[in-house]
Amino acid sequence: MVGRSSGVVVSRWWHGLIAAVILASLVIQLVLIFTGGADANSGESGTAVGVGARLWRLFSFFTIQSNLIVLAVAVGLVLRPARDGSVWRVVRLDSLLGIVITGLVFAIVLAPQVHLTGAALAATIGFHYISPWTTLAAWLVLGPRPRLTWQAVGYAFVWPVAWLVYIFTQGAFTNWYPYPFLDATDLGLPTALRNATFVLILGLALAAAFKALDSKLPTRDQQNSG
Repeated sequence: MVGRSSGVVVSRWWHGLIAAVILASLVIQLVLIFTGGADANSGESGTAVGVGARLWRLFSFFTIQSNLIVLAVAVGLVLRPARDGSVWRVVRLDSLLGIVITGLVFAIVLAPQVHLTGAALAATIGFHYISPWTTLAAWLVLGPRPRLTWQAVGYAFVWPVAWLVYIFTQGAFTNWYPYPFLDATDLGLPTALRNATFVLILGLALAAAFKALDSKLPTRDQQNSG
């Protein structure tokens, strides 16, 4: 059992480390983009498109958006470990859903296709391995909870669905898709949409699991947050 006062300290340190890992990974990736290095998400180098296009593509990856949401949540919990609010609950759930899906999909589907070395490998370890599982572990051990409602679950899917709409819309004009399993140009739109549906179903299953655990796991309210 984590005591309340010690839990506040551990929460701040833990989330501070998560934020540091994500920031370091992002800085490494940005340096690689500006110097023509490999993308930590796809392994592509900077020889095919310009820096502007590479930056746009970088921030179009679900991985990067998920990590940025986790970064915002981690900083928020460093400042106020007992943080709460209707919008906060949605963002908190989005951080969990996004980053766990990122970790699972990368490990199961994408990792065998992406071969990285050096700085790009360091960045991908931060984005795809350390960030997902330390974030999940932090929530399981430290909370704060209970926080999740079915209303928050519903609103949490606005971002992933909007992201998919954006990806397929821009892909229709650019023929670029961030992940091979969503590439409507190579796979055909029906297959790509089917794959996207599978990921959404995974998200729904995870959201239901998080909602159930939020009410069943020991309360972690971190009220002595200062």
